Amino acid sequence: MNTNLIVTTVITISLAFLSYLVTYLNNLRLSQRKEHLERVNRQLGDLYGPLFALAHASDIAWRAFRSKYRPGRAYFGEGKPPTDEELEAWRLWMATIFMPNNLRMYEAILSKADLLIEPEMPVCLLDLCAHVTAYQVVVKRWENNDYSEYTSLVDYPTKPILEYTRQSFQKLKTEQEKLIGTKKEQ
Repeated sequence: MNTNLIVTTVITISLAFLSYLVTYLNNLRLSQRKEHLERVNRQLGDLYGPLFALAHASDIAWRAFRSKYRPGRAYFGEGKPPTDEELEAWRLWMATIFMPNNLRMYEAILSKADLLIEPEMPVCLLDLCAHVTAYQVVVKRWENNDYSEYTSLVDYPTKPILEYTRQSFQKLKTEQEKLIGTKKEQ
């Protein structure tokens, strides 16, 4: 057999195999990138986007409520107690704005926990869930015309929730932009 023919055949087979290997590895990398982008999109669309929007919208509504009702002083616990009108406003805002938003965040956390960035549930999310569940008792009493309580036994984690949702949302948006190629990696 001719040596040139053997060398040519070996080179041709080697190049074909190398071409196949490069194509396979590139397809694998593209597939992994696509799956990663799909996960980031789900994290943003199903969990962190809603949490961010609801937490920040609730905070804006809370500040508006507080600027109208009892501005510059505590609502409960310190100083002169709220008037009947202020208590009615509290119940109305809690029942129609704050609790529905809180319940939506609570449901998103429970139903989409698999989309968390972290391997464990962040404390601020656990605190939010505890606040919501404890407030459900208060709201249920209001439905039965029992106004003996006005607040949850667990405080709403305002600052930690706002910081966590903002940072997580921004981190995922940056990652999403890198994956779709609209932002260069630094």
